[in-house]
This record gives sequence, C-alpha cells and structure tokens, in this order.
Amino acid sequence: MRIEDVYIWDINAKWLGITPYQLMENAGAGVARTIEERFGKGLRIAVFSGTGNNGGDGFVAARHLSFENDVTLFLVGDEAKIRSEEARHNWEILKGLDFVKIKVLKDSAYIRFLDLSGYDVIVDALLGAGTRGEPREPIRSAVEKINEYAGKAKIVSVDLPSGYPSDVRVKADFAVTFQWDKEEYDGFERVIVKIGYPKELYHLVGPGDAKFALRKKGEHKGQNGRLLVIGGSGDYYGAPYLASKAASYLVDLVYLAMPSEPAMRISDPDLILRTIGGRNFSPEHVHELMGMAEKADAVVIGPGIGLTEETKEFVREFVKRCEKPMVIDADGLKAVAEDLSVLNGKTFVLTPHAGEFAVLFGVKPEGSLVERAGVVREKAGEVGGVVLLKGAYDVISDGKAWKYNRTGNRGMTTGGTGDVLAGLVGALLALGNEPLRAASAGAFLNGLAGDMVKEELGENFTALEVAKKVPHAVRWVLEF
Repeated sequence: MRIEDVYIWDINAKWLGITPYQLMENAGAGVARTIEERFGKGLRIAVFSGTGNNGGDGFVAARHLSFENDVTLFLVGDEAKIRSEEARHNWEILKGLDFVKIKVLKDSAYIRFLDLSGYDVIVDALLGAGTRGEPREPIRSAVEKINEYAGKAKIVSVDLPSGYPSDVRVKADFAVTFQWDKEEYDGFERVIVKIGYPKELYHLVGPGDAKFALRKKGEHKGQNGRLLVIGGSGDYYGAPYLASKAASYLVDLVYLAMPSEPAMRISDPDLILRTIGGRNFSPEHVHELMGMAEKADAVVIGPGIGLTEETKEFVREFVKRCEKPMVIDADGLKAVAEDLSVLNGKTFVLTPHAGEFAVLFGVKPEGSLVERAGVVREKAGEVGGVVLLKGAYDVISDGKAWKYNRTGNRGMTTGGTGDVLAGLVGALLALGNEPLRAASAGAFLNGLAGDMVKEELGENFTALEVAKKVPHAVRWVLEF
C-alpha cells in the first residue's frame, strides 16, 4: 500500500461512519501499547508532538501512557495552529489532566536548552507522512534535539521518523505505523498496529477514491482533459450524447464524433461536434478518427454505435491502432468480443453488464460478491486491462486488485445510465488517472449522481437527469 492510500482509506472510513476521532484514538493507543510491550512500565517518557494529526496521535499516546508512566508532553509550535478537530479535542483533554506535564515550545530558542537526559523513552509525533522536504523551524530543532539522545534513550516515532525521507530526520529505534506497511517506507524498523479499519476498505470504492481521481492539473483550457467520444448510428444519437454530456462536467473539452445523420439531432454548445458522412461508421473512417484521437487524452468508443458488420470492423481497427487510453462500451464490446487480440498492449476499460460479460468471455459472472470478483479479476488478467462489471454492486478489477461500488439504486436500470458511466470513466482517464482508479471513481460518481436524483424524484427518472447531477456529486465528494 502507498501513503496516498492512507488518505483514501481515512476518507472512506469516515463515509462508513468510522470517525477520525476513533482512528486517532486507536492509533495513539497502539503506540502506547507497543511502547509498554517493548520497554515495560514505570518509565519516564517525553512525547514530542507537532500541531498536525501526527501530533494528535502523540496526544492520545501521552494520555494512555500516563496511566502507568511519568509523561511529559512537549508541544512544538503554537497551540493556535493545532489544525484538526480531533487533534484539538485530544489536546484539550491533556490540558485538563494533572498527571501529564505539558511544555509548549513555540520556537527553537526554547528547544536549544532542553535537557532530556532523565527520560527512558522519547516519542516522536512531530510530522506525518504528508510533509515534504526538510523540516522547518521549530520542528527542525526538535528533530536535532531528539537525535542528541539516540542510543541513550529509546526513540519511537509515530507512523514514520519525522523528516523522512530527507536527511534531517529523527533517528528512531523503530516507528509504529498503522494498519499496513507503506511501500515508500524503507531504511527504518516498523511495527504495524491495527487501528480499526474494516476489511471492506481493501475493496470498497468510496469518496476518497473519487476525491483523488478528480484532482485538477492546470489553470488553462485543455490542461484538465480532452475526451473524444465515438458513437451513434442510424437513428441512435442519445447514447453518445449522454456519455459526452456527463464527461463535459469533468473535463475541459469533449469532442463528439458521430455519423452526420444522427448528429443532426444534437445541439449542445458544451460539446464540440465532429461529423463523418453517412449513417454508420465504417473502416474508411479509421484514418479520420485517428486524427481526432491525436488531440484527445482519452477515447470512449461504442455508445449507440450499432452492430453492422462494417461498424464492428471499424471498431476493431480503431482499437487496434489507437494509442490513447480507451473506454470500450455497449456495442463496442460486442465488436471486440469477436477478436479480443485487438486489445493486446492497449490501455483500456471494458464496461460490460452481465450479458455483455458472457459475450466477451464465455462465462457468466455469478454467485457471491467475492465469487463474481474472482471471475472479473481472472478475465481482466487474461485481457490485460480493466473490466468494470455493471450491476447492483459494480465490480472492477485490473487483474490484480479488485474493487466494488455500492452507490446507485433500482431507478438506474433506466436506459442510458451505462452511457453516463462510460462518459465519466472516459473523463477520468482523460484527467490522467490509471484505468483502475478511473473505472472505480467513475462507478462511484455515476451511482452517487443517481442516488441524488432518486432523493429528489423517487425511482422514476431518466439518464439525462443523472448526467445533470454529476456536478452536484462532484461537489459533494470534494467537500466530504
């Protein structure tokens, strides 16, 4: 697991009702328990806390340790800067205790003359994993002061040695890190303690996944994603329009490529319409569409595209030649099902429902959530891409990890919600997300938008109403 996953898990845990207060309490208690298991009780302990959440874990550890040890807490920085509610809550508790000594070290002048020679254990809760570069004052002086006692007292860091991975870091005997080891951590001993995350968080898609997927890159038009949607045929214009409309709320530019006949029904200033002659796509259009794809960061192909032989041939040839990340949806899936080798070496998300999954892979995804996830994971591994199986619970896998999404409701069986999903996944690919995250966050946002519509209208609504709720879903995620 990566450091980024910690933030995602914390947000998703909150969504499940596990509060940041609970996680901080469990983290601090885990640190205290580890210290007493390793070094015993009746100790003199100095806890150095910063003003962030790492410091908050230190406040909790100090309280737990105070029951059978002599504890002094050194707050490095101004108490007015204690950021989160849960850290402040635990600071206020400490201030009300008579048996924990508190010393506030507002600047480095206070730190220089500290004598820590009487302490058996020094706890470093100065900086968490979110800090970059070398520590600044007064934290830097605190790191240097703690290091003067390396080898004399036992030094225990909370989560990771403060200052890591810079050269100015605490020389800890070990760090107590939470729930699982992080792949970025190296060169120091770690003790892992559980803090109450349930197993769901390994697999459940939540607002944390969506929040990270929605990060914007730049300030100028086009820097935040350009998406090409290829679809429509004969009289079918609704599906590619819904995909494009949903995507238009997430990326800067959406190009909608359609045959000229269905395109005549489209009039939307938010989309850039690109028409090709006739009623259907055919192999002779591949070159033209490759030129359009050059300008895009990702492509959605398939919504409403139809199943004429020439169209299926067009889809396979385009997929084979396209180097951009792709979402292959609806009729596009049936086209590639006839020759899965066109997917070799490509970056893609397939978005089948159970029936399309059976057409693609010759097997129905049935049974429990875990059994279905096993089938999706196996088939994603075989084709070398991401498969998003749509259903009451969407199941997503890249052949290694698997995720499931439980936003959405029965009203979303209405035609077109799958097209909205394809557009959202395509938009998230265009924003630079890896396919597993784009597919997972797209499924979450699609279901969340549907749940918001249901709250307003009940279970009878259209896919266009889901698409139009996308900005509300995005705002909810970013404010969560």
